[in-house]
Amino acid sequence: MYAIVDLETTGGSTDNEAITEIAIYKYDGNELVDQFISMVNPERPIQPFVTRLTGINNKMLRKAPKFYEIAKRVIEITEGCTIVAHNASFDYRVLKKEFHRLGYDFKRPKLCTVKLSKEYITGQKSYSLGNLCKSLRIPITNRHRASGDALATVELFKLILNKNRDLSKHLEFEQDFPVKKSFGKDVVKMIDALPPKKGIIYIYDTDNHLLAVYNSRNIRKKIKNIYLNTNPKSLQLQKKIDKIDYEILSGRLINKIIPIHYKLKYNPSFTSCTNKRFNETIEFENQNFMIVDKGHITGEKSIIYVEAGKVIGYGFFKLNWQQQNKKLIKQRLTPIKDTPYIRKVIVEQLNKYKYLKTINFDDV
Repeated sequence: MYAIVDLETTGGSTDNEAITEIAIYKYDGNELVDQFISMVNPERPIQPFVTRLTGINNKMLRKAPKFYEIAKRVIEITEGCTIVAHNASFDYRVLKKEFHRLGYDFKRPKLCTVKLSKEYITGQKSYSLGNLCKSLRIPITNRHRASGDALATVELFKLILNKNRDLSKHLEFEQDFPVKKSFGKDVVKMIDALPPKKGIIYIYDTDNHLLAVYNSRNIRKKIKNIYLNTNPKSLQLQKKIDKIDYEILSGRLINKIIPIHYKLKYNPSFTSCTNKRFNETIEFENQNFMIVDKGHITGEKSIIYVEAGKVIGYGFFKLNWQQQNKKLIKQRLTPIKDTPYIRKVIVEQLNKYKYLKTINFDDV
């Protein structure tokens, strides 16, 4: 669970900064499940340059709640979450300082989308939020206001998650902060909390190694069957499970391609990769085209990108006009290994499901 945060502050020295506006969007890896947005009376003047940047002035905040009045809500919405922010060290430090003034030790693991973007969205001239959103065509409104910047960070974080669902190696912890498991000991309660929807399941051990990856028409039913199964391999898997992640995904083709990609990349011990045993020669009729499928949510599309007869990668796009920009699409793709088996799956799905739309590059 993630708490995606953006703060506006009074500016000035590190010791005297205080929050003037806060936005927190709680994201479970598939959808936003909660949000909190509020102006905050900082009980000190705002620096003039901050007012020019954000449009927030001292008069606007006179009747706003003070931080101690919203502190409980901040604790509640971030409980059990990883703090995600663009330049997370700044937002986290300011939050820590506000809670410290109240005598409360606020501790959460954190992820920084600046650092993540530099690893997973390479080749950018600038990694500021504004320039990344411009380059990646991420819609951003109310720039330099907490809600607008936080929502843009949500979309950027979704793009990063599409490239790598397991970001555990990037987590930053304060000393002595325990890693919270994704589910407790009550397996029945955990299964009931899973959605009965189509998607992809990722199962990890205590060392965050990928044990298994599955696509399923019913995520909840699939996990239930894993726990009900009594064959030796299933029993062994049950003992090793520490974390279950899932990705709700509607498209038939993309639901097949992503697990193949993860099997090739991570070689999970409890799901075999048919890919490695398939050696037939499969070629596409067209050499340069995109396949458009359903995405995570209504209005989002998934793209499978084929260039020079090879599968280059996949990505997700919300706006139709984004699909017309080949340079942008390639920039946002998650690279995958081109194999005969992946080509076979694509050809079979194209023949089976006529709703799948193909766009030839010559037509763009």
